[in-house]
Amino acid sequence: MEKKEEFKFRHIISSLEDLQYGSVIITIHDGEITQVDTTEKKRFPVVKGRAVKTR
Repeated sequence: MEKKEEFKFRHIISSLEDLQYGSVIITIHDGEITQVDTTEKKRFPVVKGRAVKTR
């Protein structure tokens, strides 16, 4: 059982480390982590109404 919880925590930490802009939502039912959703946002700078090329 403890290995399952460790896996969940490692997954959450990994999701946070890989994220530059966005959110991580952790869903818990009856005190147990049941779901982890990651939403990532990509931001593109705009100059004079046109997108700028990014590297």
